[in-house]
Amino acid sequence: MAQYHPHGRGAVIFPVLSMIIGGLLLFFAPWLQSAPPATTFAIASLAAILLIGTVFAALDHAEIVGVWLGEPYGTLLLTIAVTIIEVAAMTSMIAHGADDPTEAREAVFSAIMIVCNGLVGLCLLLGGFRHGEQELQPMGASAYLAVLIALSTLTLIIPDYTTSAAGPRLTSLQLVFISFLSLILYGSFLFIQTVRHRSYFLDALSAADGHFDTRPAARRALWAGLGLVASLVGVVILANYVAPAMEEGFERLRVRNVNAASGAALAVLVLLPESLNAIRAAARNALQTALNCALGSVVATIGLTVPAISFFCLLSGHDIVLGLEKRDTMMLLLTLMLSIVSFGAGRTNVLTGLVHLVVFAAYVFFIFFP
Repeated sequence: MAQYHPHGRGAVIFPVLSMIIGGLLLFFAPWLQSAPPATTFAIASLAAILLIGTVFAALDHAEIVGVWLGEPYGTLLLTIAVTIIEVAAMTSMIAHGADDPTEAREAVFSAIMIVCNGLVGLCLLLGGFRHGEQELQPMGASAYLAVLIALSTLTLIIPDYTTSAAGPRLTSLQLVFISFLSLILYGSFLFIQTVRHRSYFLDALSAADGHFDTRPAARRALWAGLGLVASLVGVVILANYVAPAMEEGFERLRVRNVNAASGAALAVLVLLPESLNAIRAAARNALQTALNCALGSVVATIGLTVPAISFFCLLSGHDIVLGLEKRDTMMLLLTLMLSIVSFGAGRTNVLTGLVHLVVFAAYVFFIFFP
């Protein structure tokens, strides 16, 4: 868990505003369906601003409650909060408009590419410029990569090679089976990270830099818990307006692959708070802490969000396609192989970060020019 910080004003203001605006949007929903485009755009823009602020507030509250609970419950609470935000946004995209079964796949794939190439590359480049070489815990990095490789292959590549269903699809039984495997694997990883081998994931410089967890008072934790609930409710309500508006915006801009662009935007929104923590950690030469923030978020995305979305689709009757296209499969394999090479030696430098950023640039380019 990160160091405890007192509440800022935004952690209080944004949840309150999101509840108020969200309630008004629900009340005036019938009128909004026939509102002029300019009004719809203004409302969607306001909702997007509130959504971003409320996501930051939710993770701030979850961090405070998590520090008060201690490990492993603190990490689990933070992970559940992020998962709820991701699932709320994804289900809004899936339920909006025509039934497109690839939306969840694009969001998960985008999270992997943005974190493992964009965020990791930026952390390594910034850390390399400031500190030359940076050290990490090889056992911790290998644990992340082992789980990431297994989860991403099972959920995004294996569906292309099954024969029980046509195309890159899984049958209902296969989808349930893969979802349970993902939950079991992520739960085991969480136990290893927070209990059994916690030392694998601790940065050697954390103690020297003074980054200790300071447990907040019970009253502060209670208020943070209430703020977390309000934030998550606000996120769920606002996501129903922001996600569809985002898709319509990409369609108006004539983006050829709307799902890929929407998935990337969704991943950036959800991963932004943890990304800022990772960049700050890399800048202070705490690379393992940065990797915990970065890789931990993407492992949770696959291990928890994919099963949640799969069960939602099964219960609601929506179709879901998880198998990647050939180009994206190669990009994923390239990313995984590059990550193994980057973290295998236990030391990184500027060149390592630059290579990751080059792959990230290729990923972004192919979104708009497939």
